[in-house]
Amino acid sequence: MRLGEAPAYLYDLPALDEHVASVRRALGGTELYYAVKANPDAELLRVLAGHVDGFEVSSAGEHAHVTRLFPGLPVALGGPGKTDAELRLPHHRLHVESPNELRRLLATGLEADVLLRLNPGLPVEGAALTMSGPFGMDEDGIAECLPLFRDRVRLRGLHAHLASGLAAGPLLELARGLLEHAYEEVNLGGGMAVSYTSPGTRFDWAAYGAGLAALARGRRLRIEPGRALTAYCGYYVTRVVDVKRVRGQAYAVVLGGTHHLRTPVTKGHDQPFAIVPTGGGASVAGEPITFVGQLCTPKDVFARDVVTSAAVGDTVIFALAGAYAWNISHHDFLMHPKPAFHYLRA
Repeated sequence: MRLGEAPAYLYDLPALDEHVASVRRALGGTELYYAVKANPDAELLRVLAGHVDGFEVSSAGEHAHVTRLFPGLPVALGGPGKTDAELRLPHHRLHVESPNELRRLLATGLEADVLLRLNPGLPVEGAALTMSGPFGMDEDGIAECLPLFRDRVRLRGLHAHLASGLAAGPLLELARGLLEHAYEEVNLGGGMAVSYTSPGTRFDWAAYGAGLAALARGRRLRIEPGRALTAYCGYYVTRVVDVKRVRGQAYAVVLGGTHHLRTPVTKGHDQPFAIVPTGGGASVAGEPITFVGQLCTPKDVFARDVVTSAAVGDTVIFALAGAYAWNISHHDFLMHPKPAFHYLRA
């Protein structure tokens, strides 16, 4: 792509391929599914398909998208509030969220291989997000489900995704607690930390893989990361269209906004970025600058009070934009043009 073309997403496919291959090696015998909700871009999925054991989807739309692209690859269907139509979708595993959902599944008369989603109330410290409340079932809900199983609907084990943004050590502690339950198959979900404040810091996949191998003891373990696989390969490239000071605060206004890249608003962080000096217009230099987009809302902020320099026409490259970025953004707010998409290939 040309640096002057903005806004645009740029996905580095060789970098994604290398990263996921290293994750696959570190996990050994632990099965690896990709959580499609993190980024369903077809080009990314084609790279991932060469390394993962399957895909985890959470809607009929994701299911149709993935099965159209990869008709032979296993699919796990999860998510709360499944409709009757979704319960009828073909799958490798179905993650059941409640006793009522299991009863509705049984009423279809179809065959199914089920993991019961457990919400065990284990203490989770240091997480960016905890999946408590309506997700899954407590131990009473699991007990209510157990006598309902029949020949055509088979209980295979447990599913639990308890938190996001955890390092390898805390995730292994959660896994140890979950694996006290006597099930031969356990899906431990995702939740591997991605640091937006220290982009060079990566989750310790080697330690996590070794820890899971020690905990497995003959059981079938599966994980389903999303963000931690694709975040690093994505960039949102835009351009400074205005610089100004308001009551002493310096601002750089860029083309596009958080209707393209909602991650910093959703996570409440500064999106890491680099500036390529392609401009030459009005500028601010060597002082705290807040980078904002074109939306008519004070929430349209990428990064606050970052000490740097920026000039009208400069190119701004926001990193870590490969997960929960374009796909979670409110694209049509103010009806600005949508970004272009480009792919670096080997």
